[in-house]
Amino acid sequence: MSTPNKYSSDSQQRVLQVLDLLFGHEINGLAPGEIAKSINTSASSITRDLANLVEAGMAEEIMQTGRYRIAPRLASRVLATLNTFSSASQKLEELRLRYMRPL
Repeated sequence: MSTPNKYSSDSQQRVLQVLDLLFGHEINGLAPGEIAKSINTSASSITRDLANLVEAGMAEEIMQTGRYRIAPRLASRVLATLNTFSSASQKLEELRLRYMRPL
């Protein structure tokens, strides 16, 4: 993480760490205690952070296990970003080929 500045918020930075940690655990999720240990913070802070991520639609609780993972809504946003890159790449390739045609 970068050096904090006057606009940095420890709690917001922690929520972002939690979100980042959830990536790669989409199948089984992570338990709140595992998350707290991984980012060296209290269980109560993680409970609050997870509640906010769930409310924002960025994480979801796996009801059968009580573990958490990124929400499908967030995953779809990531896929939309990748599609944007793919489309831009295709357009650049088309333009490159146009410029390479002999006159």
